[in-house]
Amino acid sequence: MADKSNIMIFSGSAHPELAQEISEILGIPVGKCSLGKFSDGETSVNISETVRGRDVYVIQPTCDPVNDNLMELCIMIDAMKRASAGKINAVIPYYGYARQDRKAKPRDPISSKLVADIIGVAGAADVMTIDLHAPQIQGYFNIPVNHLEGMPVLAKYFLEKNFAAKDLVIVSPDHGSVTRARNFAHYFNCPIAIIDKRRPKANVSEVMNIIGDVNGKTCLLVDDMIDTAGTITNAANALTQFGATEVYACATHPVLSGPAIERIQNSSIKEMVLLNTMPLPKEKQIDKITILSVAPLLAEAMRRIINNESVSVLYNHD
Repeated sequence: MADKSNIMIFSGSAHPELAQEISEILGIPVGKCSLGKFSDGETSVNISETVRGRDVYVIQPTCDPVNDNLMELCIMIDAMKRASAGKINAVIPYYGYARQDRKAKPRDPISSKLVADIIGVAGAADVMTIDLHAPQIQGYFNIPVNHLEGMPVLAKYFLEKNFAAKDLVIVSPDHGSVTRARNFAHYFNCPIAIIDKRRPKANVSEVMNIIGDVNGKTCLLVDDMIDTAGTITNAANALTQFGATEVYACATHPVLSGPAIERIQNSSIKEMVLLNTMPLPKEKQIDKITILSVAPLLAEAMRRIINNESVSVLYNHD
Protein backbone atom coordinates (compact mmCIF):
# COMPACT_ATOMS: atom_id res chain seq x y z
CA MET A 1 0.00 0.00 0.00
CA ALA A 2 1.02 3.60 -0.59
CA ASP A 3 2.34 5.64 2.32
CA LYS A 4 -0.17 5.07 5.13
CA SER A 5 1.01 8.16 6.98
CA ASN A 6 -0.98 10.33 4.56
CA ILE A 7 -4.23 8.34 5.06
CA MET A 8 -6.64 8.82 7.93
CA ILE A 9 -9.88 7.00 8.79
CA PHE A 10 -12.61 8.58 10.91
CA SER A 11 -15.91 7.14 12.05
CA GLY A 12 -19.20 8.82 12.71
CA SER A 13 -21.41 7.50 15.50
CA ALA A 14 -23.67 5.47 13.19
CA HIS A 15 -21.50 2.33 12.86
CA PRO A 16 -18.15 2.56 14.69
CA GLU A 17 -17.82 -1.26 14.72
CA LEU A 18 -17.63 -1.36 10.92
CA ALA A 19 -15.06 1.45 10.88
CA GLN A 20 -12.95 -0.42 13.43
CA GLU A 21 -13.06 -3.59 11.33
CA ILE A 22 -11.96 -1.68 8.21
CA SER A 23 -9.23 -0.01 10.24
CA GLU A 24 -7.84 -3.37 11.38
CA ILE A 25 -7.84 -4.78 7.84
CA LEU A 26 -5.96 -1.77 6.43
CA GLY A 27 -3.69 -1.31 9.43
CA ILE A 28 -4.68 2.35 9.77
CA PRO A 29 -5.99 3.46 13.18
CA VAL A 30 -9.35 5.20 13.51
CA GLY A 31 -8.77 8.92 14.03
CA LYS A 32 -9.76 10.65 17.23
CA CYS A 33 -12.82 12.87 17.23
CA SER A 34 -15.50 13.89 19.70
CA LEU A 35 -19.12 13.50 18.62
CA GLY A 36 -22.13 14.55 20.62
CA LYS A 37 -25.06 16.91 20.88
CA PHE A 38 -25.69 20.30 22.41
CA SER A 39 -28.55 20.54 24.89
CA ASP A 40 -30.95 21.65 22.15
CA GLY A 41 -30.17 18.59 19.98
CA GLU A 42 -27.72 20.22 17.56
CA THR A 43 -24.82 17.98 16.48
CA SER A 44 -21.44 18.70 18.00
CA VAL A 45 -18.23 17.62 16.23
CA ASN A 46 -14.60 18.15 17.18
CA ILE A 47 -11.73 16.57 15.23
CA SER A 48 -9.05 15.85 17.85
CA GLU A 49 -5.98 15.52 15.61
CA THR A 50 -4.53 17.29 12.59
CA VAL A 51 -5.85 16.37 9.14
CA ARG A 52 -3.99 19.06 7.19
CA GLY A 53 -3.07 17.78 3.73
CA ARG A 54 -4.21 14.21 4.51
CA ASP A 55 -6.49 11.94 2.51
CA VAL A 56 -9.38 11.39 4.92
CA TYR A 57 -12.02 8.64 4.83
CA VAL A 58 -15.19 9.33 6.86
CA ILE A 59 -17.22 6.15 7.44
CA GLN A 60 -20.88 6.82 8.19
CA PRO A 61 -24.01 5.03 6.89
CA THR A 62 -27.03 7.33 6.90
CA CYS A 63 -29.24 4.82 8.68
CA ASP A 64 -31.72 5.31 11.53
CA PRO A 65 -31.77 7.99 12.91
CA VAL A 66 -31.30 9.04 9.30
CA ASN A 67 -31.38 12.82 9.69
CA ASP A 68 -29.03 12.84 12.69
CA ASN A 69 -26.51 10.57 10.96
CA LEU A 70 -26.67 12.54 7.71
CA MET A 71 -26.15 15.83 9.53
CA GLU A 72 -23.27 14.38 11.55
CA LEU A 73 -21.60 13.16 8.34
CA CYS A 74 -21.89 16.58 6.72
CA ILE A 75 -20.63 18.43 9.79
CA MET A 76 -17.63 16.06 10.05
CA ILE A 77 -16.85 16.69 6.38
CA ASP A 78 -17.18 20.46 6.88
CA ALA A 79 -14.89 20.34 9.93
CA MET A 80 -12.23 18.51 7.93
CA LYS A 81 -12.54 20.85 4.97
CA ARG A 82 -12.04 23.84 7.26
CA ALA A 83 -9.04 22.05 8.82
CA SER A 84 -7.41 21.87 5.36
CA ALA A 85 -7.74 18.13 4.76
CA GLY A 86 -6.26 17.21 1.38
CA LYS A 87 -9.10 15.01 0.07
CA ILE A 88 -12.25 14.02 1.94
CA ASN A 89 -13.80 10.67 0.98
CA ALA A 90 -17.30 9.92 2.29
CA VAL A 91 -17.77 6.18 2.82
CA ILE A 92 -21.55 5.69 3.07
CA PRO A 93 -22.29 1.93 3.11
CA TYR A 94 -26.02 2.65 3.27
CA TYR A 95 -27.25 5.78 1.48
CA GLY A 96 -30.47 7.05 3.04
CA TYR A 97 -33.24 8.73 1.04
CA ALA A 98 -32.30 6.57 -1.96
CA ARG A 99 -35.91 5.46 -2.49
CA GLN A 100 -37.01 9.02 -3.26
CA ASP A 101 -35.12 9.04 -6.55
CA ARG A 102 -37.78 10.40 -8.94
CA LYS A 103 -41.10 12.21 -9.11
CA ALA A 104 -43.54 9.30 -8.94
CA LYS A 105 -46.45 11.73 -8.73
CA PRO A 106 -46.90 15.52 -8.96
CA ARG A 107 -45.16 17.65 -6.32
CA ASP A 108 -42.95 14.81 -5.07
CA PRO A 109 -39.43 15.77 -3.94
CA ILE A 110 -36.33 14.03 -5.33
CA SER A 111 -34.70 13.71 -1.95
CA SER A 112 -31.82 11.51 -3.08
CA LYS A 113 -30.63 14.32 -5.38
CA LEU A 114 -30.97 16.87 -2.57
CA VAL A 115 -28.89 14.70 -0.21
CA ALA A 116 -26.24 14.22 -2.91
CA ASP A 117 -26.00 18.00 -3.29
CA ILE A 118 -25.71 18.50 0.47
CA ILE A 119 -22.85 15.99 0.78
CA GLY A 120 -21.02 17.58 -2.16
CA VAL A 121 -21.46 21.12 -0.86
CA ALA A 122 -20.28 20.02 2.60
CA GLY A 123 -16.91 19.26 1.02
CA ALA A 124 -16.73 15.59 0.08
CA ALA A 125 -14.50 15.00 -2.95
CA ASP A 126 -15.44 11.35 -3.45
CA VAL A 127 -18.24 9.02 -2.32
CA MET A 128 -18.14 5.26 -1.78
CA THR A 129 -21.39 3.38 -1.25
CA ILE A 130 -22.93 -0.08 -1.65
CA ASP A 131 -26.01 -1.08 -3.67
CA LEU A 132 -27.89 2.15 -4.19
CA HIS A 133 -31.63 1.56 -4.47
CA ALA A 134 -31.45 3.00 -7.98
CA PRO A 135 -28.07 3.02 -9.82
CA GLN A 136 -28.86 6.32 -11.53
CA ILE A 137 -28.42 8.08 -8.17
CA GLN A 138 -24.69 8.02 -8.99
CA GLY A 139 -25.50 10.73 -11.53
CA TYR A 140 -27.08 12.94 -8.87
CA PHE A 141 -23.61 13.63 -7.47
CA ASN A 142 -21.26 16.16 -9.05
CA ILE A 143 -18.30 14.26 -7.58
CA PRO A 144 -17.00 10.73 -8.34
CA VAL A 145 -19.02 7.84 -6.88
CA ASN A 146 -17.60 4.36 -6.30
CA HIS A 147 -20.74 2.22 -6.34
CA LEU A 148 -19.83 -1.18 -4.88
CA GLU A 149 -21.97 -4.32 -5.02
CA GLY A 150 -22.84 -6.52 -2.07
CA MET A 151 -23.85 -9.33 -4.42
CA PRO A 152 -20.45 -11.12 -4.51
CA VAL A 153 -20.38 -11.30 -0.69
CA LEU A 154 -23.87 -12.81 -0.58
CA ALA A 155 -23.23 -15.14 -3.52
CA LYS A 156 -20.05 -16.53 -1.94
CA TYR A 157 -22.02 -17.46 1.20
CA PHE A 158 -24.69 -19.34 -0.72
CA LEU A 159 -22.22 -20.99 -3.11
CA GLU A 160 -20.65 -22.62 -0.06
CA LYS A 161 -24.01 -24.28 0.68
CA ASN A 162 -23.57 -26.29 -2.56
CA PHE A 163 -27.16 -26.07 -3.75
CA ALA A 164 -27.81 -28.24 -6.81
CA ALA A 165 -28.27 -25.86 -9.76
CA LYS A 166 -31.12 -27.97 -11.16
CA ASP A 167 -33.08 -27.52 -7.92
CA LEU A 168 -32.33 -23.82 -7.33
CA VAL A 169 -34.29 -20.80 -8.53
CA ILE A 170 -33.26 -17.19 -7.87
CA VAL A 171 -36.38 -15.11 -7.27
CA SER A 172 -36.93 -11.40 -7.75
CA PRO A 173 -39.48 -10.14 -5.19
CA ASP A 174 -40.78 -7.58 -7.72
CA HIS A 175 -40.23 -6.36 -11.29
CA GLY A 176 -37.74 -3.72 -10.13
CA SER A 177 -35.24 -6.33 -8.91
CA VAL A 178 -35.20 -8.52 -12.03
CA THR A 179 -31.75 -7.36 -13.19
CA ARG A 180 -30.34 -7.98 -9.71
CA ALA A 181 -31.84 -11.49 -9.67
CA ARG A 182 -30.52 -12.26 -13.16
CA ASN A 183 -27.00 -11.16 -12.18
CA PHE A 184 -27.20 -13.21 -8.99
CA ALA A 185 -28.36 -16.30 -10.93
CA HIS A 186 -25.20 -15.98 -13.05
CA TYR A 187 -23.16 -17.23 -10.09
CA PHE A 188 -25.25 -20.41 -9.82
CA ASN A 189 -26.08 -21.02 -13.50
CA CYS A 190 -29.73 -21.45 -12.58
CA PRO A 191 -33.08 -19.95 -13.71
CA ILE A 192 -34.95 -17.03 -12.18
CA ALA A 193 -38.56 -16.39 -11.22
CA ILE A 194 -40.38 -13.10 -10.67
CA ILE A 195 -43.01 -12.17 -8.10
CA ASP A 196 -45.74 -10.10 -9.75
CA LYS A 197 -47.02 -7.75 -7.07
CA ARG A 198 -48.81 -4.47 -6.71
CA ARG A 199 -48.22 -1.84 -4.03
CA PRO A 200 -51.48 -0.09 -3.02
CA LYS A 201 -49.55 2.28 -0.73
CA ALA A 202 -46.03 2.80 0.66
CA ASN A 203 -44.62 -0.18 2.61
CA VAL A 204 -47.59 -2.38 1.61
CA SER A 205 -47.37 -5.05 -1.08
CA GLU A 206 -49.66 -7.80 -2.38
CA VAL A 207 -48.53 -10.81 -4.41
CA MET A 208 -50.54 -11.29 -7.59
CA ASN A 209 -48.75 -14.13 -9.39
CA ILE A 210 -45.41 -15.88 -9.86
CA ILE A 211 -43.67 -15.86 -13.23
CA GLY A 212 -41.50 -18.96 -13.52
CA ASP A 213 -41.43 -22.53 -12.19
CA VAL A 214 -40.83 -22.85 -8.44
CA ASN A 215 -42.64 -26.12 -7.71
CA GLY A 216 -40.29 -28.54 -5.92
CA LYS A 217 -37.45 -26.00 -5.99
CA THR A 218 -35.20 -24.32 -3.45
CA CYS A 219 -35.92 -20.61 -3.87
CA LEU A 220 -33.54 -17.77 -3.05
CA LEU A 221 -35.11 -14.30 -2.89
CA VAL A 222 -32.74 -11.42 -3.69
CA ASP A 223 -33.30 -7.73 -2.92
CA ASP A 224 -31.26 -4.61 -2.15
CA MET A 225 -32.85 -3.83 1.22
CA ILE A 226 -35.33 -5.21 3.72
CA ASP A 227 -37.35 -2.45 5.36
CA THR A 228 -40.69 -3.52 6.86
CA ALA A 229 -40.19 -6.99 5.27
CA GLY A 230 -43.70 -7.03 3.83
CA THR A 231 -42.56 -7.61 0.26
CA ILE A 232 -40.03 -10.33 1.05
CA THR A 233 -42.22 -12.28 3.50
CA ASN A 234 -45.31 -12.11 1.25
CA ALA A 235 -43.13 -13.38 -1.59
CA ALA A 236 -41.71 -16.20 0.54
CA ASN A 237 -45.14 -17.33 1.70
CA ALA A 238 -46.42 -17.24 -1.89
CA LEU A 239 -43.46 -19.34 -3.09
CA THR A 240 -44.29 -21.96 -0.45
CA GLN A 241 -47.92 -21.98 -1.59
CA PHE A 242 -46.73 -22.51 -5.17
CA GLY A 243 -44.75 -25.58 -4.14
CA ALA A 244 -41.26 -24.37 -3.21
CA THR A 245 -39.54 -26.86 -0.88
CA GLU A 246 -37.30 -24.29 0.87
CA VAL A 247 -37.13 -20.49 0.77
CA TYR A 248 -34.03 -18.44 1.57
CA ALA A 249 -33.67 -14.67 1.28
CA CYS A 250 -30.79 -12.22 1.06
CA ALA A 251 -30.33 -8.48 0.78
CA THR A 252 -27.65 -5.87 1.26
CA HIS A 253 -29.22 -3.43 3.72
CA PRO A 254 -30.90 -4.58 6.98
CA VAL A 255 -33.18 -1.59 7.56
CA LEU A 256 -35.70 -3.83 9.37
CA SER A 257 -38.12 -1.18 10.60
CA GLY A 258 -41.59 -1.51 12.14
CA PRO A 259 -42.95 -5.08 12.11
CA ALA A 260 -40.04 -6.49 10.07
CA ILE A 261 -38.60 -8.87 12.69
CA GLU A 262 -42.00 -10.33 13.60
CA ARG A 263 -42.84 -10.83 9.93
CA ILE A 264 -39.54 -12.58 9.21
CA GLN A 265 -39.88 -14.79 12.28
CA ASN A 266 -43.40 -15.87 11.29
CA SER A 267 -42.66 -16.32 7.57
CA SER A 268 -41.68 -19.44 5.63
CA ILE A 269 -38.13 -18.06 5.14
CA LYS A 270 -35.60 -20.62 6.40
CA GLU A 271 -32.68 -18.17 6.54
CA MET A 272 -32.27 -14.50 5.70
CA VAL A 273 -28.72 -13.31 4.97
CA LEU A 274 -27.95 -9.59 5.26
CA LEU A 275 -24.83 -7.40 5.22
CA ASN A 276 -23.67 -5.10 7.99
CA THR A 277 -23.95 -1.88 6.00
CA MET A 278 -25.69 -0.58 9.14
CA PRO A 279 -25.69 -1.90 12.70
CA LEU A 280 -28.34 -4.44 13.72
CA PRO A 281 -29.49 -3.97 17.34
CA LYS A 282 -29.38 -7.05 19.56
CA GLU A 283 -33.16 -7.16 19.87
CA LYS A 284 -33.37 -7.68 16.10
CA GLN A 285 -30.76 -10.45 15.94
CA ILE A 286 -32.97 -13.52 15.62
CA ASP A 287 -31.90 -17.05 14.66
CA LYS A 288 -33.30 -16.73 11.13
CA ILE A 289 -31.01 -13.76 10.33
CA THR A 290 -27.35 -14.18 9.36
CA ILE A 291 -25.15 -11.07 9.10
CA LEU A 292 -22.07 -10.95 6.85
CA SER A 293 -19.46 -8.20 6.96
CA VAL A 294 -18.80 -5.70 4.16
CA ALA A 295 -15.59 -4.52 5.86
CA PRO A 296 -13.30 -6.61 3.57
CA LEU A 297 -15.10 -5.23 0.48
CA LEU A 298 -14.86 -1.61 1.62
CA ALA A 299 -11.27 -2.04 2.81
CA GLU A 300 -10.20 -3.50 -0.55
CA ALA A 301 -11.92 -0.68 -2.45
CA MET A 302 -10.22 1.88 -0.22
CA ARG A 303 -6.86 0.16 -0.67
CA ARG A 304 -7.25 0.31 -4.45
CA ILE A 305 -8.22 3.98 -4.39
CA ILE A 306 -5.25 4.79 -2.13
CA ASN A 307 -2.92 2.97 -4.55
CA ASN A 308 -4.57 4.47 -7.65
CA GLU A 309 -5.64 1.00 -8.82
CA SER A 310 -8.82 0.02 -10.66
CA VAL A 311 -11.89 -0.62 -8.50
CA SER A 312 -13.90 -2.18 -11.34
CA VAL A 313 -12.47 -5.66 -10.66
CA LEU A 314 -14.68 -5.68 -7.55
CA TYR A 315 -17.75 -5.54 -9.81
CA ASN A 316 -16.81 -8.76 -11.65
CA HIS A 317 -19.72 -11.22 -11.57
CA ASP A 318 -17.59 -14.25 -12.47
